[in-house]
Amino acid sequence: MCSHQQRVPWWNFALFRNITRPIQARFTYVNKYVHFKWCRVSLLSYLDASIVLEWSNYAMSNGGGAASSTTHLLDFLEEPIPGVGTYDDFHTIDWVREKCKDRERHRKINSKKKESAWEFTKSLYDAWSGWLVVTLTGLASGALAGLIDIAADWMNDLKEGVCLSAMWFNHEQCCWTSNETTFAERDKCPQWKSWAELILGQAEGPGSYIMNYFMYIYWALSFAFLAVCLVKVFAPYACGSGIPEIKTILSGFIIRGYLGKWTLMIKTITLVLAVASGLSLGKEGPLVHVACCCGNIFSYLFPKYSKNEAKKREVLSAASAAGVSVAFGAPIGGVLFSLEEVSYYFPLKTLWRSFFAALVAAFVLRSINPFGNSRLVLFYVEYHTPWYLFELIPFILLGVFGGLWGAFFIRANIAWCRRRKSTRFGKFPVLEVILVAAITAVVAFPNPYTRQNTSELIKELFTDCGPLESSQLCQYRLQMNGSKASEGGPNRPAGPGVYSAMWQLCLALIFKIIMTIFTFGLKVPSGLFIPSMAIGAIAGRIVGIAVEQLAYYHHDWFLFKEWCEVGADCITPGLYAMVGAAACLGGVTRMTVSLVVIVFELTGGLEYIVPLMAAVMTSKWVGDAFGREGIYEAHIRLNGYPFLDAKEEFTHTTLAREVMRPRRSDPPLAVLTQDDLTVEELQSVINETSYNGFPVIVSKESQRLVGFALRRDITIAIENARRKQEGIVLSSRVYFTQHAPTLPADSPRPLKLRSILDMSPFTVTDHTPMEIVVDIFRKLGLRQCLVTHNGRLLGIITKKDILRHMAQMANQDPESIMFN
Repeated sequence: MCSHQQRVPWWNFALFRNITRPIQARFTYVNKYVHFKWCRVSLLSYLDASIVLEWSNYAMSNGGGAASSTTHLLDFLEEPIPGVGTYDDFHTIDWVREKCKDRERHRKINSKKKESAWEFTKSLYDAWSGWLVVTLTGLASGALAGLIDIAADWMNDLKEGVCLSAMWFNHEQCCWTSNETTFAERDKCPQWKSWAELILGQAEGPGSYIMNYFMYIYWALSFAFLAVCLVKVFAPYACGSGIPEIKTILSGFIIRGYLGKWTLMIKTITLVLAVASGLSLGKEGPLVHVACCCGNIFSYLFPKYSKNEAKKREVLSAASAAGVSVAFGAPIGGVLFSLEEVSYYFPLKTLWRSFFAALVAAFVLRSINPFGNSRLVLFYVEYHTPWYLFELIPFILLGVFGGLWGAFFIRANIAWCRRRKSTRFGKFPVLEVILVAAITAVVAFPNPYTRQNTSELIKELFTDCGPLESSQLCQYRLQMNGSKASEGGPNRPAGPGVYSAMWQLCLALIFKIIMTIFTFGLKVPSGLFIPSMAIGAIAGRIVGIAVEQLAYYHHDWFLFKEWCEVGADCITPGLYAMVGAAACLGGVTRMTVSLVVIVFELTGGLEYIVPLMAAVMTSKWVGDAFGREGIYEAHIRLNGYPFLDAKEEFTHTTLAREVMRPRRSDPPLAVLTQDDLTVEELQSVINETSYNGFPVIVSKESQRLVGFALRRDITIAIENARRKQEGIVLSSRVYFTQHAPTLPADSPRPLKLRSILDMSPFTVTDHTPMEIVVDIFRKLGLRQCLVTHNGRLLGIITKKDILRHMAQMANQDPESIMFN
């Protein structure tokens, strides 16, 4: 073979086209250069007289027909088969093949960019397309998040009343310009009218209370009903949080339509309705799904990402970071969330692009300013007191509570969701949503801490009591033994308002715990971040007030005497609420690093990282004692998605031969021989089995492995050959080798399928420990692995086989893994 590359003169190429015009009519694509295995030679140097003569002799030996005469030429002038390399719905991508395709595409672009200015421009566009797609994703995510925040606040206040001066203003915006309100009653203004004032003409009394109660329930049921109907009719994938499915998609699973335009549109609308209905859910988790929908839609504008599933998942990783960035106003926390919680493959360039997407999304959200406070963070706090060493004890206790709550919630919610799937109750999602919304509205209205928006509740619980706060939680007694106490220090006993608020918070805590269990998993968009944080914030505020009063009444104790000076700030109940919120969210999701960063970005409390870290780690340790999987992994397992969790360790001492198929009781492994099958026999094998691919061997006697062919690629190649090539019939010989087998003169034209054959399938020996096999599947993203013994094919291991084996080892139902 040659060792150099010769360029074809344009006049010789034109002469060749005139000479070979009868042949050229059979091919729609002729490359300027033909690729051999070892070198690349020009088309003219290949098709010299000797090779043309050899081709003619081959054609005559096979009957001399036009159909069979082009077979040898097809070996070197094969055009790409449309559809080969794509995936069916609910199938797993081949990460290794996708990475190889991207390397080949990149190599091709680099080899052409010096040929002309146009090719150089195309190479620049290809290099910058990744930054462009994450920029568009960040812009769209920020804009949609701002729209959702504004609309949800307005519709949430619509349950209580309406602004007469401007219908599109919520309660707070309506009273901004009012000159008739005092600071203590800044939420009351003549422009804002409750429904009782509009309908009955009176603001106080039993009648007005009942009317407001009724209108609150009416709007809550209306919003919930509209949300579940839109989801059921137009986009069933728009329900839930979306993070379990996104984790599965980022691991390489295909779910068609889950990140489509209809899902994006319906999820955006129904998310506003679900939050405004007052259900115990949040919009922060679904915002990650919304951002990933934006990233998926924009990736189709760039062939680099639309034609490569592995590259598309790099965009989705950046989009998930942008989703958390706009959900909490935490760009750095969003990047860490994508790295720690959702991403399966996270190279360094994805880290940079995730950071940039989160930056752009946060900038857009800050420009929109949906909260009207000129701040990006959702719960900004200004604590003026440091934390003391003895406070680590209640902080750790809050971490224990968060871990216990997380373990209890995961088990209770999964049990309820499993019951919903296995009983008739799950067949009526609209009725279930209406029932839960009705119970929530009826119970929530009498309690002011459950009636208000959950985000506003968390903000109030985080806030430190100062002279400008009018909350019931800040109604301390300022007179003590005839002297006025310090307004900001520990020497302030709780007043009746604080004790009343404590009882209401205890009832709100029980209500939130129960309703969150039954709400998460409904057929409406439902996030878990805000409800979990609300539960932790309520518990933390109760503990904080208890420690504060303990320090007041027992200031001579050793702990308080050592750290708390008389008349100085000592205990900050809002800090306990913040630590409790982080602990409960960590207990449910089992996040650590990203959660701490999100919380301090969320609140601006940078100096309280150590208490946050202590509480979050404690909640994780306590939660892991009852089960290592978080709520998202539990829902992935409940839905049967093929997801290999990197956090889960494989500790069993099994070998590859014990997991591979076929087992002793199974039929023999379905294989293909490299040159002995006909088209009819190949189609029969495909129709009689349901496997996603078939090993190709030399012969049934030797069992020597040649490669691996995917079922979808074989089907597409046969259909394409019958449509575009003459002479392909059911009795045509199929071969996967480089050269056609020797056939009788009257044989029909053979079909070459070598182009769809994976010549380097991943193989292990039958004595390979399964611990190593599981690591290989996790780190390389394999779909299947072939098992050999001394070069002979024995069986196959798929991701589904590994998941079944792991479930069986954990005494779980191995058939719960539904998809391939």
